Amino acid sequence: MSNVVPLRARPAPDAAARETASVVCDLVALAEQLHDIGARSAGLGRPRLETERTIQLLLDAVTSVERALDTITDGGDYTPF
Repeated sequence: MSNVVPLRARPAPDAAARETASVVCDLVALAEQLHDIGARSAGLGRPRLETERTIQLLLDAVTSVERALDTITDGGDYTPF
């Protein structure tokens, strides 16, 4: 008797899973970029009200991207592979 376990190759993920993972990756990168832009825009020396409005709009955009991520990933429980 042998205790060697034969290994089988894992099937490649389907195209939809790869595309979903790619979109999730792009959305995460976009949210990070929006955060960075908000931080940079705070130091531009513009009038206070204009700066606050700009940052608020960017934070709203981040919130929208995060909601899209929650939707695509079923609340963060999505594992494509």
